[in-house]
Amino acid sequence: MDQKSEDLFSWFSFEWFTPSVLRNFNWGNPQFLYVLLLIPVIFLIRWLLLYRSKTRIGLSVPEEVLRKDFTTILRLIPPLLFFISLCLLVVALARPQKTTERVEQITKGIDIMIVLDISKSMEMQDLKPNRLEAAKKTAKEFILGRHQDRIGIVVFSGEAFSLSPLTTDYDLLTTYVNEIKFNLIEQGGTAIGSALAVGINRLKESRADSKVIILLSDGDNNAGNIDPITAANLASAYGIKIYTILVGLENGSIPIGTDIFGNVQYLDIDVDPKTLRQISEIGNGRFYKAGNNRALKEIFSTIDKLEKSEIKINRYKNIKDFYDIYLKWSLLFFMLWFISKNTFLNNYLQD
Repeated sequence: MDQKSEDLFSWFSFEWFTPSVLRNFNWGNPQFLYVLLLIPVIFLIRWLLLYRSKTRIGLSVPEEVLRKDFTTILRLIPPLLFFISLCLLVVALARPQKTTERVEQITKGIDIMIVLDISKSMEMQDLKPNRLEAAKKTAKEFILGRHQDRIGIVVFSGEAFSLSPLTTDYDLLTTYVNEIKFNLIEQGGTAIGSALAVGINRLKESRADSKVIILLSDGDNNAGNIDPITAANLASAYGIKIYTILVGLENGSIPIGTDIFGNVQYLDIDVDPKTLRQISEIGNGRFYKAGNNRALKEIFSTIDKLEKSEIKINRYKNIKDFYDIYLKWSLLFFMLWFISKNTFLNNYLQD
C-alpha cells in the first residue's frame, strides 16, 4: 500500500479510541459531550416503552424458547450499532482538535557602552569598600538585569581603551568587570574626552534603535587629547545618548587615617560636576550624583527603566481538526445498522 493509500485509510484504526489519544484533544464544541450522557437515557426510555407495549400484546413464542435460542442475542445488534453511530456523531460534532502554538519574539535591542573611570581617585572610600568596587558591583547587577541588549565596556584613567566590545554574553561581561583593577592603565589622570571617543567609536556603526553611553567618573577631565564637550557633540551627531554619573561626594571631606598623635586626618573633596552635567545635556541624557552605594544603585535602576528594550510577542496558533475521523466511523456504524435492519437480522427484531 502506497503512502497516499495509507493517508486515506489512516482513520481506520482503533487507536483513535484509546484514552491517551482522547485525553490529548482540545474540543471546539465541548458542550456536545454532555449529549453523550443523554443518549443512554433515551435508549433506556425507548426500550422500556417497547417492552411495555410488547407485554400488553403478548409474545408469539414461549419465553423459555427465546431464552434457549442463542439467535435471540442478534436482536441486540442493530440498536447497538445505531447507538455507537450516534455517539460517534456527537463526538464529531464536539470537534476534537489539537492546537500547536508558536511564539515569535521580536526584540528591538539597545546598544550600551559602560565607560568606567579607574583613576587613583576611585580608591576613595566614601563609597564602600571604595568607589571603583561599588561601581563594579552595581554595573554587574545592571548587566545581568538586561535582556537581548548588547553591552560593551570602556575603562580609562590617563588613557582609555575598550575592555569589551558590544556583546550579549553577560557572563563574559561580568568576568571582565571582575578583572578591572587600578593598574590596568599606567598613565595617571582622568581622560573623559578620550574615553567618550572610544565608546563612540564602538557605537557609531551600530544599527540598534537606541545607543547609550553610561559614563561613571569622580573627577574633571585633566588628561587625553580630546575635549569632553567635543566628544559629547560627536556622540549627539551619531544619535548616541549619554548618561553621566558623578561617583562619590561632590564636596566635603573623608577620613584617611590618623597622625602620630592619634588625630583623625581628613581629605578634602572638591569636584566640579559642571563638565559631566554639560556632557549629559549635549548627549540628550541625564546627569546623576552618587554620593553613596544606595544612590549609585538607584541611579542604575533608573537608567535601567529609562532604557528598556521594546519586546513584541506574536503568537500563532495552528489548529488541526480530527472530527472527520469520528464522522467516518459514525457513518460506518450507521451503514452497518442500516444493513442489519434490511437483512435476515430483521427477523429477530420481530417478537
